[in-house]
Amino acid sequence: MPEPVFPSRLERFDVVGSTNDVVAGWLRDGTPEVCVAVADAQTAGRGRQGRTWLAPAGAALLCSVGFRPSSLAPERLWRLAGTLALAMADAAEEVAGLGEGTIRMKWPNDLVVVFGASGRAVGTSAVRADEAVVSDVRKLAGLLGETDGLGTPDVRAVVGIGINADWPREAFPAALADGMTSLREASGGRPIDRDALLEAFLGRLETRYAALSDGYFDVAGWTARQLTNGRPVRLERPDGTSETVRALGVDATTGALVVEARPGAGERQILVGEIQHLRLGALL
Repeated sequence: MPEPVFPSRLERFDVVGSTNDVVAGWLRDGTPEVCVAVADAQTAGRGRQGRTWLAPAGAALLCSVGFRPSSLAPERLWRLAGTLALAMADAAEEVAGLGEGTIRMKWPNDLVVVFGASGRAVGTSAVRADEAVVSDVRKLAGLLGETDGLGTPDVRAVVGIGINADWPREAFPAALADGMTSLREASGGRPIDRDALLEAFLGRLETRYAALSDGYFDVAGWTARQLTNGRPVRLERPDGTSETVRALGVDATTGALVVEARPGAGERQILVGEIQHLRLGALL
């Protein structure tokens, strides 16, 4: 029996409403996994909690990946987004010439870069060695996972990712400039080839998804890239309430953020919410 082609379908678009919608339609029509849609621009790109994701044409790599994850239990489907995030982080560091660990994860589904007081991106070892060098954390990419057919034999999942690639800082929207970054900025102005980034991402995704389908998820890599471990964070819930807690780590079984409200208060898991503030200078 011939090996399945990876990806089974790959199409590029100048403009679409949402690459997630394109891929979801393919899956409904019977397209086998893994299928990928890439767009230069989206007019109705979605982020988490109903937000929009917009970027000028050519500034970001916007793509969605469709799966038929029959080997994953419903409570493990979150690992698809984790697998994509790891594949993209590895690929982006290589293509942008960044040090290993420069791209971090902010629970649940953001890729971020830590910048030092000098304005340069700093890797894992630098952040751990000297908290004083840290200036701020800026969002590089976001992921959005959507599922259909849960509880049926035809489970379908789409994970969209938008990563700011060849987007110069001077062109960032004024309202978002302080909290966002791009691979071009993080690399000190190095031009980013989106085709090379896509190729590197798909190569890593193929390997990682094959492992995931065989029951292996890179827990060590996923945990190591988490920026929130051991830090005070402010969590905002969908109902509008918020609280400040200490993030102890992440749970590799559920994907939850493990927190305590105050030292010695006991641990609990957070499955729904979003980190809005992260104090880097308070690492335990």
